[in-house]
Amino acid sequence: MTFKQKIYQQYLQLVQDRIDVFRDMIAALTEDSKNDAKGSAGDKHETALSMMHIEQEKLNTKLKEVLTQKVVLDKLDPSVVAETIILGSLVKANGIYLYLSLALPKINVDGINIIALSPQSPLGNKLMGNKVGFTFEINTTKYLIEEIL
Repeated sequence: MTFKQKIYQQYLQLVQDRIDVFRDMIAALTEDSKNDAKGSAGDKHETALSMMHIEQEKLNTKLKEVLTQKVVLDKLDPSVVAETIILGSLVKANGIYLYLSLALPKINVDGINIIALSPQSPLGNKLMGNKVGFTFEINTTKYLIEEIL
């Protein structure tokens, strides 16, 4: 497995773990609301159910966001190496590894820190479509694209 494929797999696993956590939390809330409905009555009961419903809606919204992230990741092919930077490119710039995919947490693969960024971010936007050797500046920091993997 290539370095880029390891990165892809780790991000795929990270997103899948988030999906599983949100689904578990939603299932637990659903179960709690069923159990609460059996033994309670009155205003306190209605308030508790209402709060659980609001929390479920929040979790469902977050789950939808993470499922959308998974769809984007599923479309990437980590075996593709392009001369110009595209969605799914792993770029080394100023000694930093940047994975153009989604805005996701920084990870460490084989002792190397990887920053995932969205092509819509200021840095991602500057990188897209460029080649090795391209230089640019963002917020007084100069960048040089050293490698595209």
